[in-house]
Amino acid sequence: MFPVARAALNLTARGIQRTAVRQAHRKYEPNFHDKYGNLVLLGGAVVFTAVWGYVFTQAGIEWGLSPVGRITPKEWRE
Repeated sequence: MFPVARAALNLTARGIQRTAVRQAHRKYEPNFHDKYGNLVLLGGAVVFTAVWGYVFTQAGIEWGLSPVGRITPKEWRE
């Protein structure tokens, strides 16, 4: 069992080395995330802040105010 495991590890290591060499010789091309990742993240943060800023200030929602003391029970009808 030990020689089989050692051979499997050797094959795995050899494959990783080949991949590393192949990627080292390839010219690096920036993908979409490299080009626009920070810009998209910043834009999302701006939209998030603007929407919640509007909700908190302009939407007229009463946030979790307790009705205790403001609601009085109606008179009991018999």
